[in-house]
Amino acid sequence: AKVVATGSAITNYNFIAHYGLPIKKKEFALICTVPMDAPGVKLICRTSYTQQAAVMGSPFDYPLSSRMDENDTIFVFDKVLVPWENVFMYGDVEKINAFFPQSGFLPRFTLQGCTRLAVKLDFIAGLLMKALDATGAGGFRGVQTRVGEVIGWRNLFWSLTESMVRDPEPWVGDTVIPKLEYGLTYRMFMQQGYPRIKEIIEQDVASGLIYLPSSSADFKSPDVRPYLDKYVRGSEGMPAVERVKIMKALWDSVGSEFGGRHELYERNYAGNHEGVKAELLMFAENRGTVSSMKGLAEQCLAEYDLDGWTVPDLIGNDDVSYFGRS
Repeated sequence: AKVVATGSAITNYNFIAHYGLPIKKKEFALICTVPMDAPGVKLICRTSYTQQAAVMGSPFDYPLSSRMDENDTIFVFDKVLVPWENVFMYGDVEKINAFFPQSGFLPRFTLQGCTRLAVKLDFIAGLLMKALDATGAGGFRGVQTRVGEVIGWRNLFWSLTESMVRDPEPWVGDTVIPKLEYGLTYRMFMQQGYPRIKEIIEQDVASGLIYLPSSSADFKSPDVRPYLDKYVRGSEGMPAVERVKIMKALWDSVGSEFGGRHELYERNYAGNHEGVKAELLMFAENRGTVSSMKGLAEQCLAEYDLDGWTVPDLIGNDDVSYFGRS
């Protein structure tokens, strides 16, 4: 069994490989593809947020859940036969463990992931600012500083994406590949940035996220509609339908089951919270970056001793030093 097989229920083939702690046993050293209709393949899916949205609401009520849920599953192999033509590697523990660092998977994966997140933050930041327009809170200084923080997080990820592309590193032959240092850095900051952005939304949009009718059907009720138009309207003359539409989209982004799953996704998408930081250190050690940084510190430390400066370009202060004169 493998987890988490995101999107496996809506694909034709699954790619099976390993990432994380090194493989130690031959029987686990496997990289292959498996068709989803292979006998013995079983998927145990979590709740479908799309189904929930269809049963309990409409696209107006759940605009993201209704169309963008990529179901997560437990992927079970119950005596599945994998044809040899679908097997990329098997049984070679050393090669299996070298696949991810040598195949170019990680640089490309992190480029895709960082670009995906940056676009996602464009959307969420836009919804946040429209929601603050609706509540009238966007004019307050403190709120503006936190919107600026959200934009700063958004800018960070676009900057990392840009750096991965414009400052690549040589790869096989005449090809280049996105620079992995920047990709690994994105993985660390996404775990901090996304929860912080969600916190800002919950803090500054506040009850606006739940001061809402339960369904779009309420607007079609001649008895209820007048109350909604009067009491659920937005600031500066914003109609109730527009305000509710914005708030429901923002709620579906961060507060519904779909939204909650996305926070968990961003926290763990690229690995566990300790692993992504430990890999930054391991990569820096392997690339010689740690030695370089220590060397810079050692260079500074070598330029002085108990008697003062040891290099000719720095001038001593013996003539004014209280301790030197005494």
